[in-house]
Amino acid sequence: MTAPKRKVAILLSGRGSNMIALVEAAREPACPYEVVLVASDKPEAPGIAWAAAQGIATWTLSPKGIGKPAYEAALDAALRHAQAETIALAGYMRLVSDTFVAAWRGRIINIHPSLLPKYKGLDTHARAIAAGDAVAGCSVHVVTEELDGGEVLGQAEVAVLPGDTPDTLAARVLAVEHRLYARTLAEFVAR
Repeated sequence: MTAPKRKVAILLSGRGSNMIALVEAAREPACPYEVVLVASDKPEAPGIAWAAAQGIATWTLSPKGIGKPAYEAALDAALRHAQAETIALAGYMRLVSDTFVAAWRGRIINIHPSLLPKYKGLDTHARAIAAGDAVAGCSVHVVTEELDGGEVLGQAEVAVLPGDTPDTLAARVLAVEHRLYARTLAEFVAR
């Protein structure tokens, strides 16, 4: 008898390329998770349109004008309604509150475009280039109250090439993110 697939919700704010990679991986019969909801703080996010076209349940709400507590309460209700067990942040550009993290403790993971603990926060590729790093990369980590500070579950390195710009490096890191995130999410939900 096959174990039931873990129910995953994906949060995004933009085009959703990591979400697409996770959805594509979930279509494989051996994948231990299924995507039950794609949610966004930006109703116009291209990733939402893609997910809806795939027949995946979607939820959107702009936090503008209602405040973070009301927004996160509505998001939490949508996640629970979808029976999500794990949340994957995939280009979700909002900081989640300590209250939200506490409600989902140990069940939220994120993909970050640096080799953590290096370069937490934004502008990671520019910072790696400015530091003269030979390698950059990405990390999947558990979300905690500390920004990009939770347990690192997986990492992948990408060489920094002569003449790299933040954009050229970002494009190569993103391609690696897609493979790393799908594999790491599968390992995470299976443990």
